[in-house]
Amino acid sequence: MGCFHFIRERNRYRKRRASAPMPSSVPMYSPTSNEVTSRSEDSTTAKQTSKSSGSVSSQKSIPELYEERAHNLRVFELKELRNATNDFSRLLKIGEGGFGSVYKGFVKPPDRKGDGTIVAIKKLNPQGLQGHKQWLAEVQFLGVVEHPNLVKLIGYCSVDSESVPQRMLVYEFMPNKSLEDHLFNRAYPSLPWSTRLQIALGAAEGLAYLHEGMDVQVIYRDFKASNVLLDEEFRPKLSDFGLAREGPSEGHTHVTTAVMGTYGYAAPDYVETGHLTAKSDVWSFGVVLYEILTGRKSMERNRPKTEQKLLDWVKAFPAESGRFSMIMDPRLENKYSLRAAREIAKLADVCLAKLARGRPKMSEVAESLKEAIKYKELDGQVEPLEGTSSVHSESDDRGKTGVASARRRMLHLDMLGEKANVVGRRRFVVMKASNQT
Repeated sequence: MGCFHFIRERNRYRKRRASAPMPSSVPMYSPTSNEVTSRSEDSTTAKQTSKSSGSVSSQKSIPELYEERAHNLRVFELKELRNATNDFSRLLKIGEGGFGSVYKGFVKPPDRKGDGTIVAIKKLNPQGLQGHKQWLAEVQFLGVVEHPNLVKLIGYCSVDSESVPQRMLVYEFMPNKSLEDHLFNRAYPSLPWSTRLQIALGAAEGLAYLHEGMDVQVIYRDFKASNVLLDEEFRPKLSDFGLAREGPSEGHTHVTTAVMGTYGYAAPDYVETGHLTAKSDVWSFGVVLYEILTGRKSMERNRPKTEQKLLDWVKAFPAESGRFSMIMDPRLENKYSLRAAREIAKLADVCLAKLARGRPKMSEVAESLKEAIKYKELDGQVEPLEGTSSVHSESDDRGKTGVASARRRMLHLDMLGEKANVVGRRRFVVMKASNQT
């Protein structure tokens, strides 16, 4: 396994930034920690953790790489995107989030010749939780990255002439929506075991590329099931790079930034200190691994108190225990490899290590998943093994028990009713006989 390469020269970049030209339609912005004032102790930490380097690195930053590759993105006119979405019709609306609304559209090639393309158009809500800075971060990051497991940005639209500034992003269309939809929405068919593993592997390889496969390290910062989109073959692609940041510069261990992300997925060490590293993404990946195994969200307040927090609940069912299979998603109907599931649970536990340095790199996570996928036998089980506790804390199973108990009560009441009828008939016969005498 190769080590992380934190080789960026941010000081030289800062000196050149003012004079470096950017495409006229996209204002200059560096989506790094530079916009956040570092805490006083960070300078001391940086000195203590800095590594000696024999030569000055000349690696480029995301904005500089974007300068070189921006011509790969198409600049759309507002009128064109309005036509593509029937003036942003509600009938074509396919999603909504902090950024705004997402619409399905149909755009023609730049030369207006040949077949058009179905796309997803994300339209910024000026009053939304995210703004121009996140929109620009997505343009710059997705304009630079290129990997089969990262969603492809086709182009963008930026208009300031209207009464309200318009910001839009145009992506490749992902017909099978998100991993979240298929894991938690009962309106969708359950994902088979093999598909779940392939999705986990693809997502891991996407993160490994961001962390280790580029000249500049990228920390995703918002890894969760809803940001894993699925194409027509259920291949996963990471989307929504609005919170992404460049990794620490050479000689530094972390980026100090405002704490952002999603509750239940953000690493505790990042939430507590604001120190962002690639290992923050690894922790989030561990959460999603358990979601894939259990079919449960990281937080479900409608469950019993002991089961609301997924990570607390699964601790009662260690990977090597006889009761481990009780956490498995019942929608799998036992059609999974128990050995692979145990290995994935142990991998998730390592990703969720309290100390960031104890977590693996995403490239190592991907290799572990490849090994788990080799176990093909579908020998899953949901009942406790003999000799283990029969207590089952899963609410789904309690629901089944409740239904069975209700059926027994109904049968019992029916039997009582029949007995009462028999007794009544007997009394009626006796009374009738006495009247006759």
